[in-house]
Amino acid sequence: MGAEKSINLVLPMTSAGLRLDRALALALPQHSRERLKALVGGGRVSSATGTFWDPSLKVKGGEALTLVIPEPRASETEAQDIPLTIVYEDEALLVVDKPAGLVVHPAAGNYDGTMVNALLHHCAGRLSGIGGVARPGIVHRIDKDTSGLLVVAKTDPAHEFLSRQFAAHSVDRRYTAIVAGVPVPPAGRIEGALARSTANRQKMAIVPEGRGKRAVTHFSTVQSFAHAAQIECRLETGRTHQIRVHMASIGHALLGDAVYGRTPGRLATLLKDLQFERQALHAATLGFVHPLTQEKLSFESALPGDILALIGRLSGAEQE
Repeated sequence: MGAEKSINLVLPMTSAGLRLDRALALALPQHSRERLKALVGGGRVSSATGTFWDPSLKVKGGEALTLVIPEPRASETEAQDIPLTIVYEDEALLVVDKPAGLVVHPAAGNYDGTMVNALLHHCAGRLSGIGGVARPGIVHRIDKDTSGLLVVAKTDPAHEFLSRQFAAHSVDRRYTAIVAGVPVPPAGRIEGALARSTANRQKMAIVPEGRGKRAVTHFSTVQSFAHAAQIECRLETGRTHQIRVHMASIGHALLGDAVYGRTPGRLATLLKDLQFERQALHAATLGFVHPLTQEKLSFESALPGDILALIGRLSGAEQE
């Protein structure tokens, strides 16, 4: 058996009433909640009074816990020679400009052809193991049909350092989106806790405070068209489908987003003419502090051709 790593921590009193796996995920943001749930179920979380086996157990806050993290198993995911656009790379991390259509990590229905497969080939397997076997190096993710910037960790210390920044909401993440309608006022702040929809587990939904995860999006209009607008969204938090749900909640769903919005008739015709078959969302800016040098880094990704073509047609339609 390989070497194991022990983590000692005391749950904050603010965790009182939370499920054990959720309390652990808040205390250890470098580990996914699913992985922590698996560790609890495997008897790897204990206190002075014994071992915890039930991840749904409600905590009181203040518990002193020990987690035993097994040595990461060698990834069973196949390295594949899939082209990647690398905008920055050093011994600790790399920043990738992901194209729309590329899944970030293997999951049901997508066991190969993912960015992880490509990263394993590019990095010859030298990626952090904190994310577990299926997600080596993955600190955060963007949806399959969203394009743009992602940071990937090569080492566990780099992964932990970057995860703390994401947990503290200090990472600069700005997205370009094309939405239906023109927001009034042109800028604002959307706050609405997010959780899995009880009606459709494939979707996220705004839920009453206390049930989901706090989510805040700041938006501003870059340019407006006759029936749509280009906006910039800055993430204060980074939740699954956050921008898509938040913009739909104020009546301005992303163009092409069949899950959270129905694109109005004339805009739907325009998307069909352009063969634009994804949500119009691009991760344009990514800024963070480097885990080794402590230098503030910032990266920009130019809008991809399909979104530029969409903006061009929207601009032209105004003049018709």
